[in-house]
This record gives sequence, structure tokens and C-alpha cells, in this order.
Amino acid sequence: MTATGKKQIYVVGNGPIGEDMSAAVDAADFVLRFNEPKEAIGLSGTRTDWLFISNAGKPMQRRLATPSYAQSPIVQAASRVFLVNHPDIIRKYHRKPNVLSRLKGRRADWTLASIEMFGRAGKEVVILPPDFYDGGCQELEIPVEQRSSVFPSTGYFGIRYLLRAFDMDEWRVDLCGFTWEGWRRHAWGDERRWVENLVEQGVLTVRF
Repeated sequence: MTATGKKQIYVVGNGPIGEDMSAAVDAADFVLRFNEPKEAIGLSGTRTDWLFISNAGKPMQRRLATPSYAQSPIVQAASRVFLVNHPDIIRKYHRKPNVLSRLKGRRADWTLASIEMFGRAGKEVVILPPDFYDGGCQELEIPVEQRSSVFPSTGYFGIRYLLRAFDMDEWRVDLCGFTWEGWRRHAWGDERRWVENLVEQGVLTVRF
């Protein structure tokens, strides 16, 4: 519970964190994370209620091929795992690997394998519907003709879903570990402006 009487949510990104927030994050009422911790390891605790995952492309292939991933404290702590790319979205917007890449075991859609891995770990798995993905693109003003080359980040979809699932009159939302930098095909500038607009409205706070 915060000083304002609201319950506390932390949304933990995979970027650097300026101070050790482990105690505050682990004591929060709810924690949302994405994919896997990177630069925030050791500085953001381990509590995880919801874990949002990109189930498409090489990063998911790497997670599936790494046995320690499913046993990591973050995955083990999560009660629910959300796959942000519905198979219809992957077929519609994601490029299929070429023949040589497919021979190496690569593919665009890792949904079934993801469900199997997280299911074995005892997690409830939710696949976000296609209209949620397209609605997120529309909110960022990514035109349909660009959706095969520009992809909203997993973090963006997690925040967007959270804001629709929780009553913001009852919850305080703090973001940490967000730099809006990384893979060149994410709409970082648009996502940052989207978050800054929410900050201006008093919906959430960003901590660096």
C-alpha cells in the first residue's frame, strides 16, 4: 500500500536500473515483467505475477533451447504467462525463415513449444487475441502496411494490457528498467511518447 492508499504495481523492464529496487519490488502488491531479466538482474528482486513473452522468432527459440530459463526465479515466480503474438498475427506479419534457416531449426511461430514449456513449469498460459495486437499497433499509429517491418515491443503490450485489467483509481503503477532502446524494428519513439503521455495524465510513473 502506498502513501496515497493505493496498492502498488511495479512494471519491470529489461533495461538498466539506477538503484537497487529489490526490496521495493518484492514488497509490491503486483509485479509485471517481460521475456527475461537482463541488466536488471540483482536490482529488481524476483517477485513476478504476470510474465509477458514474445513467442516469435529467434529470441523465443533461444529461451526454449536453454533449460535453465524455465527454472529461473522469474519464470518460477510467475503465476500467469502471456504470449503476445497470436499465431494469426505471426502468419500475417512475421516473415518466415528461409529454407536454410528452417533446416537449422528456425521458425517464426513458437507458440506450441512455448505452451508446452510453460505448462510443464506449472504456469497458466494466455495467448493474447489478434485484435489486441492490431489495436496496439493502431494506438501507436503504425499503419497496416508497415506491420511486417515495425513491431510493438513485448513491454508495450504488457503495459497496455495491465492498464485495461486494473482500476487505476486503486493502483499506483511504477515503471523501472525502461530505456526504449534495443531491437531496431520496435517503435521505440512512438512507445516512449505513449508512456510520456500517460505520465502527464498521472496514470503511471517512470523511475530511472
